[in-house]
Amino acid sequence: MVEGSLKLFEITTEGLSADEVVARLADPDVGAVIAFVGVVRGSTYGREVRYLEYEAYPEMAEEVLQQIAGEIRERWKTIREVAIVHRVGRLEIGDTSVVIALSAAHREEVFDAVRYAVNRLKEVAPIWKKEVWTDGAEWWSEQ
Repeated sequence: MVEGSLKLFEITTEGLSADEVVARLADPDVGAVIAFVGVVRGSTYGREVRYLEYEAYPEMAEEVLQQIAGEIRERWKTIREVAIVHRVGRLEIGDTSVVIALSAAHREEVFDAVRYAVNRLKEVAPIWKKEVWTDGAEWWSEQ
């Protein structure tokens, strides 16, 4: 387990750095770390995106992020640690919205586990996204 004040599961209004989130998993016995970085894209379903707004109830969402990590460790026994950090607030095109990082002694299972983490985040996390297009806006649940 990662020691100290570094949070492994976090909802934040601050900008995200994949390197910083990966550093939270530092462990001399780890031989593989994988990170998924979600970035705000400029178009969705053929519509030009101006910006996104994310909202979440941080305490509840962080519990769900921790739950996802528990599911991963139960399914893939070689996974050492999981960090999931999601940004909320207004995000511009190119901003990082989420970083999911996993560590393991070896690389075999980290790819499947990170894919699972991304999909579960969208399925169960109480995080809402407002897409603001040049011709309107709509709220979406990450679920």
